[in-house]
Amino acid sequence: MKARKRIATKFAQGRLDHGPPIAVIDIGSNSVRLVIYEGLTVSPTPIFNEKVLAGLGREVQSTGLIAQDAIEKALTALKRFRALCDTLHVRKIWAIATAACRDASNGPAFIAAAERICKVRIDVLSGKREAQLTALGVISGIYRPNGIVGDLGGGSLELVDVHGTQVKSGLTLPLGGLALQDVSAKSIKKAEQIVENKLGGISMLKAGEGRSFYAVGGTWRALARLHMWQTGYPFHVMHNYRISAREALEFSQLVHRVDAETLSQIEVVNAARRPLLAYAALVLEHLVRAIKPKDVIISVLGVREGLLHSLLNAKERQRDPLIAAAADLNLLRSRSPRHGEELIAWTDRFMASSGLDETPEERRLRHAACLLGDIGWRAHPDYRGEQSMNIIAHGAFMAIDHPGRAFLALSVFFRHAGLSEDELSPRLRELATTRILDRARVLGAAMRVAYMVTAGQGGVLSKTPMKVERGRLTLQLKGKYAALAGDRVFNRLKQLARLVGREPVIVTA
Repeated sequence: MKARKRIATKFAQGRLDHGPPIAVIDIGSNSVRLVIYEGLTVSPTPIFNEKVLAGLGREVQSTGLIAQDAIEKALTALKRFRALCDTLHVRKIWAIATAACRDASNGPAFIAAAERICKVRIDVLSGKREAQLTALGVISGIYRPNGIVGDLGGGSLELVDVHGTQVKSGLTLPLGGLALQDVSAKSIKKAEQIVENKLGGISMLKAGEGRSFYAVGGTWRALARLHMWQTGYPFHVMHNYRISAREALEFSQLVHRVDAETLSQIEVVNAARRPLLAYAALVLEHLVRAIKPKDVIISVLGVREGLLHSLLNAKERQRDPLIAAAADLNLLRSRSPRHGEELIAWTDRFMASSGLDETPEERRLRHAACLLGDIGWRAHPDYRGEQSMNIIAHGAFMAIDHPGRAFLALSVFFRHAGLSEDELSPRLRELATTRILDRARVLGAAMRVAYMVTAGQGGVLSKTPMKVERGRLTLQLKGKYAALAGDRVFNRLKQLARLVGREPVIVTA
């Protein structure tokens, strides 16, 4: 009984021990949101996420005030959010507010009431600070971004230039969906004139030509979701969804011209978001025209994640979010986390000798796949490949694009299910180029050799190297490891050897 009580007081075994959970309360012009995270890391995992569309910025441009009914709705939501934080034993809460609260004359009174409820100080962000945090959010979730970040909220649009980890000074414009709807009296023609006037002559936009435009904000995500469903895109993960600039321009023109309710697949968009779609499309259309980017990329990470990123120490900020997330999952789900780490060095040696060229990005993805190779071991043997593939393809990974997700998922699928494509998801297959499929099959075959030798346990791979030498693919099983040799090991080595065009040899002496 005592042992059971001790176990019950610890963190659930499916969670990492980062200490007590932390939370961010984000009081935006359209939505009020609470996100509770497992801990403060470079790849924070939300354990609870809830939003309420309060519409605080609905009348601010025309009246200068936050509407009373919006205030009541927001304060009611904040009471629940505070109770949820208490229930989950959140130790630290950061609270921020944006355009509606900084622009409305009754914003300070609302903030004071909100602080009494939340029992924390609420930081009303300036436009420049909001742009900076949004940029940091994109940096935390997009691998080496290069372009213009645009965060479209209910009250404002923030624009800022990012390149790698460098963030330039940003600016804010009153072009949020609710603000445009309000100041134009719901006239799209008037809204278009306003957007043209506000975006005209902004010199920073010219610096984005030929680079990417990173779209942040709930209404732009809704617009992208509609595009995803209309085009039959095979993969329903919103983060890092890419649309060519030409396609984004044409789709935006369509959406702002017609009644949203008449659009094909409009049911995939929340009814409360639909009235703002035309305004979001209008702003995106004019930004694409002004910037001339190569593509539009959706980022689900923004100001909240940027705030957390700004709180990290320098060492933690330098960690790769993808590798960090894969390492966390390796720790939580693998039979031997050490084995996943050793598999990286083992495949490094193999790839270096194989003659196969590998870009730095492909190497990075291979390392992540090695860490994820054993996360499905608890599943039924017949379904380990399928379940691992689904977990990886749809997991909460950041700093990876959709083809990269396909590579990770396919590599681990092949490791479990063999090298045939018969049971492969056709939707996932659509994302994979010929090269991705080939490299995933090679890595999957290499992992099949490794796991047959080690049974998924650490401490073996460093003593049993596999490499190409003198035209042969050799696996060294010397000394006490010679007993691990057998037909199944050789057959798997032979499969890999066929893929790399080499003769398989097991060396036992």
